[in-house]
Amino acid sequence: MTTRSDPQPPSSSATAPGPLRRAWGSTADPGALQRLLRPAAQALPVPAATDRRVWRLPGGDEVHRPGAADATTLRAVLVRAHEDLGTPWPQPTASGIARYSRDGDRAGHEAVVFARQHRLSRTVLAAAATLQDRWLDEVLDGVVLLCEQSTWCWPAHDDSRARHGSVLPTVTDPYLDLGAGEVAGQLAWTLHLLGDALEERAPGLRSRVGHEVRTRVIDPYRARRDWHWLGLHGDVHNWNPWILGNVVTAALVLLEDPAARAEVVASAIADVDRYAASLPSDGAIDEGFGYWWNGAARLLELLEVLEHATGGALDAAGIAPLREVVAFPHRMHLGGPWYLSLADAPARPADDLPWEVLHRWGRRLDVPAATALAASHREPGAPVATEAPGLGRLLRAVTDPAWCTAAPQEPQLARDVWLPSTQVLLARRAAGDARTVLAVKGGHNGEHHNHNDVGGVVVAVNGVPVLVDPGRPTYTATTFGPDRYSLWLLRSGWHNVPVVRGREQAAGARHGASQVVPRCDDATASLTLELSGAYPGAGVSFWRRTATLDRASGNVRVTDAWEVPEGADAAAGPTRLHWVVAGDVSRLEPGRAEVTGLQGAGMVLTWAAATARAHLEEQPLDDPLLTGVWGRRLLRLVLEPVDPPLIGSFDLHVEVCP
Repeated sequence: MTTRSDPQPPSSSATAPGPLRRAWGSTADPGALQRLLRPAAQALPVPAATDRRVWRLPGGDEVHRPGAADATTLRAVLVRAHEDLGTPWPQPTASGIARYSRDGDRAGHEAVVFARQHRLSRTVLAAAATLQDRWLDEVLDGVVLLCEQSTWCWPAHDDSRARHGSVLPTVTDPYLDLGAGEVAGQLAWTLHLLGDALEERAPGLRSRVGHEVRTRVIDPYRARRDWHWLGLHGDVHNWNPWILGNVVTAALVLLEDPAARAEVVASAIADVDRYAASLPSDGAIDEGFGYWWNGAARLLELLEVLEHATGGALDAAGIAPLREVVAFPHRMHLGGPWYLSLADAPARPADDLPWEVLHRWGRRLDVPAATALAASHREPGAPVATEAPGLGRLLRAVTDPAWCTAAPQEPQLARDVWLPSTQVLLARRAAGDARTVLAVKGGHNGEHHNHNDVGGVVVAVNGVPVLVDPGRPTYTATTFGPDRYSLWLLRSGWHNVPVVRGREQAAGARHGASQVVPRCDDATASLTLELSGAYPGAGVSFWRRTATLDRASGNVRVTDAWEVPEGADAAAGPTRLHWVVAGDVSRLEPGRAEVTGLQGAGMVLTWAAATARAHLEEQPLDDPLLTGVWGRRLLRLVLEPVDPPLIGSFDLHVEVCP
């Protein structure tokens, strides 16, 4: 994604105070911040490695002593760090960067830069735990390698080609993206933790790091206001808190001029306030559960840093709608490792999410279900975190005593979840009952990380999705380019929505659901949506879908009703009802399909046999992000109504077999 200079002034909503500035007022102004901000050595909410009560690695089998970093995690990271010793550091290459422009591949280069940063994080923790010379030298090497790396920006984001005609980074005009922010944040956490020891071994290191961070991150942030992620023209997304959290962290540790330091922090507060203001009152994230961790969670972490750095003057506990935001992850939980897949969020996310963030904020804002979900991922005697989510998150996790000593809990599964801002309903037979879960999505096709999926239905059995939303692919140049919807799993054809008279859904915020009516009582839960707005040119007066869960039986019924006006184009393409299946269809016959899900539980789909022809289509999978969730294939059950009347309806019955 590239940026451009835009002559239009910021929208009024972008300049109006949001929840942060309304809560903090003049306390967030540069003058007040200059007086409030703690010195650099005390600015981040983790003790430096000089505090040996926290960082001394205990001997024997000691796991945790009060106030100390988690010993199990330290030992596990040390094992991985030892495996790195004596091996070459991962080295990004020019050809790896150039691949993005040649063939759209971005994953190869990103894998190398991530591997380099993960190694540095492991080495930093090893050095903090031991203060041994060999680990401090490893940290020095990793830090200087990052300083010598031509770019911290990921190639998919760099605007060097648009601005300078170069597919390689223009080092005199660095681009501030997620990757650049992450390196700046990692370097700041490193110097916060080990700065004195590193400076003693290599005088001048702090100055070198400060120069690189100012040149690549702080100065570009201050100099340019056309960064798309600032949200100045009405659209703000997860890049905003992710980058600004790293900008603030870097400024607190590395800027020596108190006035400049306060000015950057104040500017970042005003900018992240736009993201905070964009969060709906129900706490929903339109990018889905997977992006909560790199959007809303990044905001929460930034607020923690600000509160600590100001000695509590910038207190975030009462800011709306943070409590609802913290509730979002558990509301999207289907059961076990499975979550409702929306947009580019996977149905089964990685195991190394920073659960400690959710645990901390669930405790702080008294959201027991959030705390329970996080604690369900605590395995007694296992490490509390890994280096994969980032150095700052690793350091916070191993020094959070409540997280380190948390006992496992059972997740709390709500009976009904209704999020009006995204028009998402998730319903069960009863609270805590995962035997049948029905999820239905309205919304529109211009959401962040959008898939064309208005009216999509997911049905899970024992928490495992069987009628599924495929989720996201490995990102390439196509994923966020003009041909995004040429990708099969982003189009409506591979979601559980109809093809209406030969038309798939169109992309864009204009194409969405209307007349959305949720109904939840002790007998049933349902969502009714008018879908015709998602199908421009389909020539229907209406297309109304109702998905209903019967709580007593656990069965689901999906009814599609339509009207085609007299005189409509008779040559329009066929209407088809698609159902994407993860698992096997063991038997398909007129009016009936027997389905076995990935973990054995199944369902029987039935319909009036004479009303529709049925066949199966197979989609082979080779993308690791998909095979890791669904295996080697997905199936699509296609139901094509036979001679559909101008005014008609079609019922699909789902009998669940736990």
